[in-house]
Amino acid sequence: MNNELTKLLINNFGQKYSKILGIDLESRDEDEVFKWFLASILFGAPITETAVIKTYKCFENWKALAPKTILKIGWEGLVKILDEGSYTRYDFKTADKLLEVMGNLVAKYQGTLRFLHEQAADSADLEKRLKELGKGVGNVTIGIFLRELRTIWEKAHPNPTPLVTLAARNLGIAKKNNPHEVLQELEKFWTENEVNEKDFVNFETALLRIGKDFCRKKKCRRCQLRRYCAVTYST
Repeated sequence: MNNELTKLLINNFGQKYSKILGIDLESRDEDEVFKWFLASILFGAPITETAVIKTYKCFENWKALAPKTILKIGWEGLVKILDEGSYTRYDFKTADKLLEVMGNLVAKYQGTLRFLHEQAADSADLEKRLKELGKGVGNVTIGIFLRELRTIWEKAHPNPTPLVTLAARNLGIAKKNNPHEVLQELEKFWTENEVNEKDFVNFETALLRIGKDFCRKKKCRRCQLRRYCAVTYST
């Protein structure tokens, strides 16, 4: 039953967001990691995936995919890119955020996230250093960014987000409350029910989508995994 559940999760909901955007994290290239960092900042706002993907593609079209380039474009240019991508509700705030974060990344870490990772003592210090880049880099953005770097960066080991935990608990995969203990439960479940040619990140991403699109909204009737769920809502 668990193996069947895992395959259904992975096959229907497990595509990594970096893959959707055409970002090659497996290459471990600094440019690709930065692209994912930029995308994670965009995903960190309460805005639709469609709008984020469209906005990221606008950054691609403008070739605004490096810290110094983003700084050179400036506030007005960033607002224009964000508006093109339908990111209008958060355009001014996000332009401010990007300039602050990129400025600190250049000043403190020579503009490279790899250097930031190397300087971090451990996973907790890595998250702290990322947060210190700017007010716009909070727990949500860090969770998005580091989740897909689990197999790329040695110190990328974030706890599961509340939405991942919600889906895991509803599906009976996790029973603990402490985030670190939930992560251990998820890792154990994945080890026992791995899907060929997929990894833990695919599994965690699938849980995130279930939590975000169904569990949080209590849309059980529309969820393909409802027969596995321990909680059923009437909506």
